[in-house]
Amino acid sequence: MANTTSGTVSQPSHRNVTSPSASRVTESTSLLRPDRPEYDVHGAGSTYGSSPPNCDTSNEVEGKPLPTRQILLLCYVRVVEPLAFFSIFPYISQMVQENGNVPDSDIGFYSGLIESMFSLTQAIVMIFWGRAADLIGRKPVLVSSLFGVTFATALFGMAKSIPQMILFRCIAGVFAGTIVTIRTMIAEHSTPKTQARAFSWFAFTGNLGIFLGPLIGGALANPTRQYPGAFGSIEFLKKYPYALSSLVIALIGATAAVSSLLFIEETLKKEVTSVDRDSEDRLDAPVQCDLSTTQLLKASGVSKVLYVFAHITILAFAYTAIIPVFWYTPVRLGGFNFTTFQISLMMGLNGAAQAAWLLLVFPPLHHRVGSNRVIRLCALAYPWFFLCCPLGNVLLRMDTEGSLRIFWVFMPVTLALGSGVAMSFTAIQLAVNDIAPSPKYLGTLNALALTGSSGLRAFCPALFNSLFALGTRTQLTGGYAIWIFMFVLGATLFISANCLPEPEAHKEQGD
Repeated sequence: MANTTSGTVSQPSHRNVTSPSASRVTESTSLLRPDRPEYDVHGAGSTYGSSPPNCDTSNEVEGKPLPTRQILLLCYVRVVEPLAFFSIFPYISQMVQENGNVPDSDIGFYSGLIESMFSLTQAIVMIFWGRAADLIGRKPVLVSSLFGVTFATALFGMAKSIPQMILFRCIAGVFAGTIVTIRTMIAEHSTPKTQARAFSWFAFTGNLGIFLGPLIGGALANPTRQYPGAFGSIEFLKKYPYALSSLVIALIGATAAVSSLLFIEETLKKEVTSVDRDSEDRLDAPVQCDLSTTQLLKASGVSKVLYVFAHITILAFAYTAIIPVFWYTPVRLGGFNFTTFQISLMMGLNGAAQAAWLLLVFPPLHHRVGSNRVIRLCALAYPWFFLCCPLGNVLLRMDTEGSLRIFWVFMPVTLALGSGVAMSFTAIQLAVNDIAPSPKYLGTLNALALTGSSGLRAFCPALFNSLFALGTRTQLTGGYAIWIFMFVLGATLFISANCLPEPEAHKEQGD
């Protein structure tokens, strides 16, 4: 979708080939060469990047209203993947101990392994789901993925050994192709004027799934012990204490699959070409442009956008992994020494603030300045947002009445304001859509972005938590080493963001 302030959609050129045969051969051959000017995909003045000549692309019509029903259905489907991923976190350690009878020292290893297998398998198969969505259609991939992840999630709660837990988690990851298809379908339902609002809803529902997943998992795990009056007599739940949580998540997935099958519309526009078989020159027919994954990565601007996507993803996963541990860590070691209740309150504030930024601020801001400038504004804010954490610890270490009062004003305010960096997640998604050479590659391009994201989600939490633990143990730079590293990592995002390809529409308007 376009990064334009005006929201206009420039129409691509669909030229009829009338030149001599030799020139037609030269022109059609150049379509598969990203280094040729004809393949320039910087043009965010159109719904997608400038399309190669003679490729049949489909542009959104200016003024087309956002299909609210379709977007809401897709947003409901969006909740399923984070629910399936995060719902096991509250009980995974206990489940590992009961199923594997492993020593306490090994529980963390197996828990982390099982958690990460979802993202690892998701990263491996994501590109195949993206290609399938581009070839056979978005809806078949979406529905089949939903039924698969629903089935695997239901089985996970009935696993009775660690190998079974790993197997079912891998199967769930294999079928977690829903997110790439949903992103693509929302992009195809949107126009330059409505894309920011649609993707702000998409981001909000993703965060909602992250929030609700652990709540459902923790509330429904081992119900015969938690709620003996209601479930104590059910033998099935005694034998499978984690089945109820998984079955409830699976039920949500099943309703999403059925609603998708019945009500969600296909968005992939099939290319229809008519060839006059009696024509002397078959080159008069439109040329079918099929790019390999390698050619797509070499297309102008694609690799730069995907790099920034990965950079923002690292910052997000790193902060999300560190912050709960940091809040819990004693003040003398560099943390805040929060209670569980205080951590819950701060996480709730963070979620509410992100929702406000995404739903209320991002759409008008994006309409005014475009995706790239939203990303650059967030890039400027990231380092200072990270710096607030050690500054808060400094106030707590002072341990005076005045410093504590300042802390309890300073931290909630900075957390609420700093949560605005979440707009960068949605903005970079729109930048990925903008850079697609044509709509037919949206699925593959989103799959490439999410392949990297899934791989990073498998490794980043463990890596950054280890770095945090190392800094706390050694008290390097007073226990602030991780935040210095995060400050530098956040600062370098601004350099990366300045390399993003500029939309031609903004250049022409002097924006």
